[in-house]
Amino acid sequence: MKANVGDWLVMKGTTLDQPDQRGLITEIHSPDGAPPYVVRWLATDHEATVFPGADAIVVTAREQADADERARHRFGAVQSAISHDKSK
Repeated sequence: MKANVGDWLVMKGTTLDQPDQRGLITEIHSPDGAPPYVVRWLATDHEATVFPGADAIVVTAREQADADERARHRFGAVQSAISHDKSK
């Protein structure tokens, strides 16, 4: 696993009631981008040093922005469909 400052660390939820956790990588201590990483978790704004396990992936800032845009588009489409159904 390799990362750059500004990438996102995503820890995959292992059960239905445990969602994915996402954090911004703010520091890397290895010159080749290997762990550990200092991560600021999005949900709590807590910063921690993390040694990611097999349930983690690194997502570039661009990939995360693209994923966020797709999610906004899906959300807007669902809102539009709900509004359309209510007007019937």
